[in-house]
Amino acid sequence: MQVVSISSLKGGVGKTSVTLGLASAALAAGIPTLVVDLDPHADATTGLGVRPSGQIDVGRLLKNARRGDLGGNTVPSGWVATASKQTTASSTLDVAMGSAYSGIYDRPDLGRRDQRRLATLLSRVEGYSLVLVDCPPSLNGLTRIAWTASNKVLLVAEPGLFSVAGTERTMRALELFRQEFAPNLQTAGIVANRVRSTSNEHSFRLNEMKQMFGELLLSPTIPEQANWQQIQGAAHSVHHWPGESAQQAAGYFDDLLKSVMDSGRMRSRSARR
Repeated sequence: MQVVSISSLKGGVGKTSVTLGLASAALAAGIPTLVVDLDPHADATTGLGVRPSGQIDVGRLLKNARRGDLGGNTVPSGWVATASKQTTASSTLDVAMGSAYSGIYDRPDLGRRDQRRLATLLSRVEGYSLVLVDCPPSLNGLTRIAWTASNKVLLVAEPGLFSVAGTERTMRALELFRQEFAPNLQTAGIVANRVRSTSNEHSFRLNEMKQMFGELLLSPTIPEQANWQQIQGAAHSVHHWPGESAQQAAGYFDDLLKSVMDSGRMRSRSARR
């Protein structure tokens, strides 16, 4: 079971959108997947079309990590029904629901024992090949909880000055965290999101990112999608949204998912820089 944290220390770069795109690709590929929504805003939970029926959210499960039953409190994504209408393949895409309650752990002084709460919950979960953890845009307690439970961290950035600088800070923070808490934690790579091919600034920053991060900058980059807000507003999988542009975007996320899943083999040296 690969556990991948999707992270950024800067808000507004489309971190949750990338999480949803990867979840859509996993569903289309038939990869049994769990999305853990650790962001107190719970946008991933909303975007995945979750309809809870008494399940406990992830924040309350974290509070009772020793006895908490994460596997028994996941909710099927609303996308699964749509996918099953368009294909005969059976797929699993479940969600550990986010809520504002998880914010009680999003503090900078979280102890080592508390950092292991999600890892403890996931240690008792079976049936998934992939776990995607949507992190809040900070390096406080919830991100540390996610990184402690993860095999890999995928960083999301926009090709802009502040986002590139934020990604460099995240890389340094990740290396320090790896040294102190998680020596086997790998960097899955950096995905450039919301790229505008007609923007000279974006082209300049992409070249800058290639020089700064080398092979850690993943291909493909994810272009800005005109109807992305409409797709998310409908709580719909991009792979099952009509139209050529949506299918093109789905292809980008298929390639990105493959890069993330293969990253341990292909970038093991870079992951320890």
